[in-house]
Amino acid sequence: MPRHRIFTTSLASIYPHYVAKVERKGRTRAEVDEVICWLTGYDAAGLTDVLAREVDLETFFAQAPAMNPNASLITGVICGTRVEEIEDPLMQQIRWMDKLVDEVARGKRMSSILRTPAS
Repeated sequence: MPRHRIFTTSLASIYPHYVAKVERKGRTRAEVDEVICWLTGYDAAGLTDVLAREVDLETFFAQAPAMNPNASLITGVICGTRVEEIEDPLMQQIRWMDKLVDEVARGKRMSSILRTPAS
């Protein structure tokens, strides 16, 4: 089965769309960076580097310093599919990132977006 073409798409080509989406709703680029860094473990310099090098999404996630252990708490529907039911791990990671950016754009509080397990 052929790999999905999104896997070879660069983060740099998607990132401006994420930023535009949240800025239209009165949110900021810094908030996009915060959720991406929370999910992947990249710091600001690392994120800037992968954007400058136009790293594809497959490499971006494969080289992520530390996927957040609470990422599995991200649930809901993105592109008509429940993110918790996506079987391909890479596709699920991409959709987790999409979902976090959507939540920023919808105005959710950052404390809700950055999941923490129930105590």
